[in-house]
Amino acid sequence: MPILVVDEFGCFVGKRGHLVQVRKGGDTLVERPFEDLACVNIEGRGISLSVDLIHECATRGIPINCVAFDGEPYAKIMSPLLTATVETRREQLQAFEDQRGLQIAKAIVAAKLANQRSLLLYFAKYRRKTAPELEEKLAGTAAAIAELRTQLAAISGPAIDDCRAALLNIEGRAGAQYWPALFALLPARLAPPKRVHRGALDPVNCMLNYGYGVLYSQCWSAVLLAGLDPFGGFIHVDRPGKPSLVLDLQEVFRQPVVDRAVLALLNRGFRLEFEQEGRIARDSRRRLAAQVLARLNTNTPFRGHRHSLATIIVQQARSLAVAVRGERPFKPFVMRW
Repeated sequence: MPILVVDEFGCFVGKRGHLVQVRKGGDTLVERPFEDLACVNIEGRGISLSVDLIHECATRGIPINCVAFDGEPYAKIMSPLLTATVETRREQLQAFEDQRGLQIAKAIVAAKLANQRSLLLYFAKYRRKTAPELEEKLAGTAAAIAELRTQLAAISGPAIDDCRAALLNIEGRAGAQYWPALFALLPARLAPPKRVHRGALDPVNCMLNYGYGVLYSQCWSAVLLAGLDPFGGFIHVDRPGKPSLVLDLQEVFRQPVVDRAVLALLNRGFRLEFEQEGRIARDSRRRLAAQVLARLNTNTPFRGHRHSLATIIVQQARSLAVAVRGERPFKPFVMRW
């Protein structure tokens, strides 16, 4: 389902019958049926919302995300009744202390490495004839990541706290191989020397960070709708204000959603523009967000059916809820290449 992004100063977002309406001055810019929306993203300042819109979105379970210029949400409007599943949250906290949490963490790291491998092989198959040396490099890195993934089986312990260091060690070693291989797919003038998270200044890392912010909003909504506590994760350590379970879920979807979207844009000649304050210019943000949202709306095979990646994120959050309740092991999404 599509996401409505409102990012123009002076816009008013309201409700007209069964439609979400975006107006500016006397002009109507956008009208969308509520039933066709997954969420509403408000990006920027000087944008107003009607109480009727908020009420309708809350009733229908449509989150309204207030998003900063780096793509991360700083506020979220949802009905509190959508997350009123106390049993799941109690089980989630208890799962941190036993095998359930450890198995979830291992499954997420295994899926992340599998998706890194799959994305490298996806790009490698298109370089077989045009750039055989690059194809060989990508395939070799994919094989090395696959080997690291096999080491996860040997990690054991009573709970995740006893094994987190070993899991993060494997994840870090895989990342140290994945990023140079992925950056080798870019023109030399664009390829950054390393992956930079906060405070990035180069276009590629800025694009990745912005894209992860868009994905972060989707994962946060999915976690809440599944009745889970966004701050009770397993891989990421507990910190005040850090939604560690959202970050855990996001790990599985970084490669198929954001990494692929950013590489596709850059290899088509996209040039990121910045404003004087150093943030990404509005037109560039729009184009980048549109590419990430297009990936989220792309249908892909999963459990015998084809679903959009946005729908699979929601399904995966529900599967996490089932796993913490001990009803069924968590089986994360792995992309095909």
